[in-house]
Amino acid sequence: MSGKVDLHIHSNQSSDGDYSPAELINLAKIHGFRAIAIADHDTVAAYPDGLSLASQAGIELIPNVELTTLFNGREFHLLLPFMNWESPVLLNLINRVHQARVEEAKERVAKLQALGFDIEWKDVNRGEASTPPLGVVIAQALLKKNSSRRDPRLTKYYESFNLGRAPYIFYEDYFREGKPAYVPKKIASILDVLPQAAEFGAAPVLAHPGADFELASYDDLCRLKERGLVGLEVFSSYHDEEQTAFYLQLAKQLELVPTAGSDFHGRIKPHVSFGLIQDGAYWMVEALRQRTSR
Repeated sequence: MSGKVDLHIHSNQSSDGDYSPAELINLAKIHGFRAIAIADHDTVAAYPDGLSLASQAGIELIPNVELTTLFNGREFHLLLPFMNWESPVLLNLINRVHQARVEEAKERVAKLQALGFDIEWKDVNRGEASTPPLGVVIAQALLKKNSSRRDPRLTKYYESFNLGRAPYIFYEDYFREGKPAYVPKKIASILDVLPQAAEFGAAPVLAHPGADFELASYDDLCRLKERGLVGLEVFSSYHDEEQTAFYLQLAKQLELVPTAGSDFHGRIKPHVSFGLIQDGAYWMVEALRQRTSR
């Protein structure tokens, strides 16, 4: 069961991803990965074509999706490796999340407009078939405009030490709860989603539990496990050494499969390079496969 794996990668089917499934598969081959999982935000558009491309390249591609959910008022991202991307139950769930996130994005743009920022829905919308623009994508679109460079409120985002993470800094300043363009979330509860995973053959894994918008606790994970969580993304670009050790201990304590995922996107996360996380091993894939309902 040897071989490197990365179970959390985004393609350009996500609104904030840059690389096509074919390009990601080629990168996986170059970097010596045995298996990867393309887990786009709230869409399974990378499948089934990605599977055919991966097979031709000799890379195992594990079907996955990163579903945006709510838990105790916080946004929790749920990975669903081994999901059946054709399942009507899953597609209905994704459609519900999609519609809620479109409304959220439109409200965010409207609030920025009310604040006097030069941005319109057409600046961020890639068409009905695409995934809804996330907050960082809206921020990126705003900061790309020439008019924004003349707005004194945005000066700090163009300073050299902020450029790499400017969309994320803007998100913190404007879209977080209590900030000027905050929009309450209306997406599905993770407690409702977890029990459904068995219906489409997935092995649910909580993504980046140490991310500042999640900060999953022992009690949180106990409750999620009761509802069907089987894995925990321990090795992540969101985690420092202390967080990695903390969540690895919790995974062992709760008998959750520890997984590894870089959360690679491309330009919007310049600090996360392909292959950044080297802790993923193929035994994680086998352990998750054993936890599926198939």
